[in-house]
Amino acid sequence: MRLEKKATVVSTSVAGLLVLIKMTVGILSGSIAVLASAIDSLLDLTVSLFNYFALHNAEKDPDDQFHYGRSKIEPLAAVIEGTVISLSALLILYEALVKFTHPRDMDHMVESIYVMIISFIVTAFLVAFLNFVAKKTKNMVIKADSLHYKTDLYSNGAVLVALVLISYTAQEWIDPVLGIGIAIYMIYSAIPIIKEGVLMLLDAALSKEDIQLIIDAIKSEPLITDYHFLKTRESGSHIFISVHTVFNLDISLYDAHLIADKIEEKIKKLFPNKTVHILIHMDPYDDSTTNKTI
Repeated sequence: MRLEKKATVVSTSVAGLLVLIKMTVGILSGSIAVLASAIDSLLDLTVSLFNYFALHNAEKDPDDQFHYGRSKIEPLAAVIEGTVISLSALLILYEALVKFTHPRDMDHMVESIYVMIISFIVTAFLVAFLNFVAKKTKNMVIKADSLHYKTDLYSNGAVLVALVLISYTAQEWIDPVLGIGIAIYMIYSAIPIIKEGVLMLLDAALSKEDIQLIIDAIKSEPLITDYHFLKTRESGSHIFISVHTVFNLDISLYDAHLIADKIEEKIKKLFPNKTVHILIHMDPYDDSTTNKTI
């Protein structure tokens, strides 16, 4: 099993363990903050399962049904994950508001504090492990997983602080206030995940900075007189680029092909952590009727 998949198995197992512990203590104590953290861990479990599924299927070779592979499974999973996170955050927000209007006493405070301490320590070790795997493999999915659990680390720390404050001050309004804060933070974190996934599914172009780097690589070849119909898109860990390049009429097809190969290598080096697919069309004259970059 590849290291990336092992990382998703570890994160899934850790998330599952934390869900059982937090959910049990959250229900017994009546703490909205602990229940919110439990739901967040349940989402972590879902995210890690999605990541494993995405890694397993997105890297399959193209076949008769999927000529361009299955790399769009990754952004599709991101949109689903972001939507689930947002809906769960709304549920937490509702529960917090209900507790404001119908206060409930919190029990098992000591157990709740111990659970959050354990959760904080376990999550910290998991974040360190995922960071190690992300740096070693340069995998986008693992980087996202690492960032997600890092936000959980901050969330667990906030819940722990709140529980300690409640145990010393007996001010239980801190619990629903924190629940509202966690819900807002979850929605805030989910928005960029959904946005990135949707843009990738819609075949949005690469950033202006990346496109400029591609243009510079094309212009670095003196025998290319012009270019047009430059198109780019990103799909998971794959980048697709197509462009028409213009050569002088007197150049041979063999020499033009060699130059096109050189450009491909230059562009691939611009994205070392991605699988880059480049299609270069060689024109003897400029046959463009629209803008150079689309």
